[in-house]
Amino acid sequence: MNKYIYADNAATTQVSERVLKAMLPYYKERFGNPSSIYSIGQEAKDAVESARQIVASYLNADMDEIYFTSGGSESDNWAIKGIAYQMGKKGKKHIITTKFEHHAVLHTVEALEKEGFEITYLDVHEDGIIRLDELENAIRKDTALVTIIYANNEIGTIQPIEEIGKICREKGVIFHTDAVQAVSNVPIDVKSQNIDLLSLSGHKFHAPKGVGALYIKRGITLEKLIHGGAQERKQRAGTENVAGIVGLSVALKEACDNMEERNKRVVAMRDKLIDNLLKIDKSRLNGHRTKRLPGNVNMSFRGIEGESLLLMLGAKGICASSGSACTSGSLDPSHVLLAIGLPHETAHGSLRLTIGGDNTEEEIDYILKEIPSIIENLRRMSPLWEKIIKEEN
Repeated sequence: MNKYIYADNAATTQVSERVLKAMLPYYKERFGNPSSIYSIGQEAKDAVESARQIVASYLNADMDEIYFTSGGSESDNWAIKGIAYQMGKKGKKHIITTKFEHHAVLHTVEALEKEGFEITYLDVHEDGIIRLDELENAIRKDTALVTIIYANNEIGTIQPIEEIGKICREKGVIFHTDAVQAVSNVPIDVKSQNIDLLSLSGHKFHAPKGVGALYIKRGITLEKLIHGGAQERKQRAGTENVAGIVGLSVALKEACDNMEERNKRVVAMRDKLIDNLLKIDKSRLNGHRTKRLPGNVNMSFRGIEGESLLLMLGAKGICASSGSACTSGSLDPSHVLLAIGLPHETAHGSLRLTIGGDNTEEEIDYILKEIPSIIENLRRMSPLWEKIIKEEN
């Protein structure tokens, strides 16, 4: 057993050995600026373009539809603001999203709302999945953009992306998806799934932090988010993060080539966790039972505080979370869990375990051994649990 068990892969992942090895030359021998015309500059440029081709191939996109960014948040901001400002000039100032998007999307549309855009927030229901008829009914003549997360970062539920894209295509509305959690975990084909814009981030699949990409379907024009030099075909200024871009492409290839085999093992471990954790009294699985990411387990346990559970798990060497890593400092209950209808008290007692290909059966058994006793101890000390039991009796 390792000194700790890492079960928080939705927050970030460890850079793989192969990725690290591929990146190192671009910090030393091939450190040139891709905009320079001498040899080490051109070597760097070639590496960027090779990486672009690799990323495009795993999305079934064309090479010139891939733009490298600093990560998922930048890609989301660029896609949403870029379309909003373009379409706003034509009088289209209505955007459709969901109530449980990542904050990179929610805070972006909230900022646009202050600038005069109108936002419709679709319900995601108890199973964490939108209803297609509700989306169709929400689209108007002045709808500029539909932006819906591919797979939720907290509860892991996967949306019917192809059907969403088809509706948008038929209605003549641009469709963006935040696929940060989905890329490398599920097969993606931007053409057959009718996706116009797609955000991804390398550190979710064993590439380094600080590098991501945005797919922009050919023919779609975005307002620039970052002004400056002529990088990324004059659309996104800033000297390229060559080592990070190389790492992103190597990690994506490694993850996608092994996806089917890895997912079989990860799904088996995920289901073992879910089946056994549901045996705990007054526990519930959050989100759809099967339409979820391979490694995502999100549970709520009545009568406890999630923060206390995390601290006690940490003391046992188990790294987990209660929701998005981007809001881990907040004492408010998860907006995702509230969006699927959980009361505040239940949402506060949530636990997210996100496992990956590096996890083992031995680690799953250890987690299942520790969690029930920790919950029992927490409930024994909890006035809230006492109240729940009294009310039931």
